[in-house]
Amino acid sequence: MKRFLITIAAILLASSTACYAIPEEIFEVEQKPIQQEQTTPKAEITVTFDWLDVSQQQREEYIKEFKTKLFETNTSKIAFDKEEFKTKFKPFMKDRNFKHHYFYVNNGITEDEEAKYCAFYYKNDTLMIYAIQYKDNPRQAFYYSPFGKMYYADIMSDEYPNFPYTSMQYDRKGKLSSAIYFVSRDLQYMFGPDKEFQGVWYKDKLYDKNGKQTLTRNNW
Repeated sequence: MKRFLITIAAILLASSTACYAIPEEIFEVEQKPIQQEQTTPKAEITVTFDWLDVSQQQREEYIKEFKTKLFETNTSKIAFDKEEFKTKFKPFMKDRNFKHHYFYVNNGITEDEEAKYCAFYYKNDTLMIYAIQYKDNPRQAFYYSPFGKMYYADIMSDEYPNFPYTSMQYDRKGKLSSAIYFVSRDLQYMFGPDKEFQGVWYKDKLYDKNGKQTLTRNNW
């Protein structure tokens, strides 16, 4: 499997649709342009992005602060036992309506009465993975193969959709794949499965711990 070129978080990290956090291993992927329903934005705290202006010591202090918020004071689980995870998410381990949802997402449909959807594609426009966020439980989102096999599950904190909130993503065995602290729509701190800092998103750009830009996203 190729090392991912751009993550799902990079594409729809702060959008109002179903995709939030980071699959650690993903193929080269792009999202087809789609029209998204505009919703009234939630009230949020105004934040200042100073990552490029502060000292390296201050960046390290920021990283430590948000790492603590995600992994020490956050009430979300860091990992599930495999059987616990399978039991908890048993209804979602297989999308039994995958043919229906495949048709939806492959034709640019992003929402119906039951859920919101988003799709990701190889460079040749072949559907690689799609996500579903059911409206009766919007704090969860599930990522599937085109044949309905669940790859990842996202769980957002109780504050969602109000900022700040956290998103924890798990693979199908219940292991943590990524953790994101959403300060605002513009600003998010991203950590990997071993609690390592992966970068800070500001609007459409991702910066590493040294302030170097490493990725861009096209949905912001």
